[in-house]
Amino acid sequence: MYLVTVLGNLLIILATISDSHLHTPMYFFLSNLSFVDICFTSTTLPKMLVNIQKYMVMYFASVLLGVGPLAGILYFYCKIVSSICKISSTQGRYKAFSTCASHLSVVSLFYGTGLGVYLSSPATHSPHSSATTSVMYNVVTPMLNPFIYSLRNKDVKRALRRLFGGQL
Repeated sequence: MYLVTVLGNLLIILATISDSHLHTPMYFFLSNLSFVDICFTSTTLPKMLVNIQKYMVMYFASVLLGVGPLAGILYFYCKIVSSICKISSTQGRYKAFSTCASHLSVVSLFYGTGLGVYLSSPATHSPHSSATTSVMYNVVTPMLNPFIYSLRNKDVKRALRRLFGGQL
């Protein structure tokens, strides 16, 4: 999972840097999100593997660090949703809803795990549930980000083909 996270996010950064067509604010934001995911995963995963029971302080700090990028993502969602009303074709609406649904699933996973820990009672709290929550939040979400935010995008796919000489 760690290798998929790092390699997927590195591909996004390389594609954004190497292709001048991707030098737009949206791709700048996505490459920064990829960089943050690499740094976040690289610093938290080893600590989590060594001592998962004492990991909750880093967990809540990472929730606070995640608010900024997610605010930007939610801004883009508002733009997408407002343009859905202007899309006349069924295929265009399907594509817009598909994009929104995949993005919202990652955002829900990101905040849902934190909310679940916050709302759980101490009586039902177990080390197993803490470990599961930490893995979902700190490993699965950064691993899914490249696939959901960029690698499905035709512009990014084209940039990666150019970067690797058509080998993809």
